[in-house]
Amino acid sequence: MKCPMCGKPTEWKDNPDRPFCSERCRIIDLGNWASEEYQVSVPLTDIEETVENHQE
Repeated sequence: MKCPMCGKPTEWKDNPDRPFCSERCRIIDLGNWASEEYQVSVPLTDIEETVENHQE
């Protein structure tokens, strides 16, 4: 598996930072979320509303 930040190969087993290769990459990713560089592309909907719409 590749690290989603830097693309280096990363181990899954016994890796406390998974899916990242290191604490550094994990912290960079967290910082990107905190500074709002990442965004959810569509608004979240209520699961009950989604079910109701599909039953009609």
